[in-house]
Amino acid sequence: MAMGTFRNKKPYAQPGFPAPISSAGARTLLWDGGQTAAFLADEPVPDLPPDDAPSTLLDRQEAAAELGVTARTWDGYATDPRIAADVVDVQGVDHWPRGVVRAFRDGRPGKAAGSGRPKGSADAVPRGELRDRVAVLLDADPSITIAGVQEATGSAYATVQRVLAELRADRIGVFMKANPALSFEQAADRLGYPPAVHRGVRTVMEQGSTSNQDAGNH
Repeated sequence: MAMGTFRNKKPYAQPGFPAPISSAGARTLLWDGGQTAAFLADEPVPDLPPDDAPSTLLDRQEAAAELGVTARTWDGYATDPRIAADVVDVQGVDHWPRGVVRAFRDGRPGKAAGSGRPKGSADAVPRGELRDRVAVLLDADPSITIAGVQEATGSAYATVQRVLAELRADRIGVFMKANPALSFEQAADRLGYPPAVHRGVRTVMEQGSTSNQDAGNH
């Protein structure tokens, strides 16, 4: 049937239809093909195979649960080369093998190591990669805090604060150019940035504007 008909009729809501194999809270629902085919053929619906194998694919919610972090934190981890190389697209939904997720979990430093970094030590995420990693986190949660980014990247407070403010300032600037009738506050609100960060972001934007003017005068 057409997708529109599928959405309207919701055949998956009828009694006896196999339950989704997606995790609770998943953005996109997925069903097991074998189970669905058996149901539609009016045959006994088979049980799902054991899902604790290393090859079992996990969505973002399940991968986050495996690591004991939030799904938003996992979004930041998912850009790590140790994970990104093994991502599997299942009907438009990213999945990762359980074995890969567990290997990453067992290989990463614990929270204690991240929070107790000696002064002057290197960030867990290389500075050259940090901006891209934070951009992904900001896409997933516009209101993410400095502490949230630190948890996902292991980076220093001041570094995270600066990168977050710069990214938000850049995005607000682009949004205001596309929507010139909006004020700074309105643009920030539309993008989902909490009022508590507005002042710092505005300062970054003003400093950038001043620098551009100085460069033009030379």
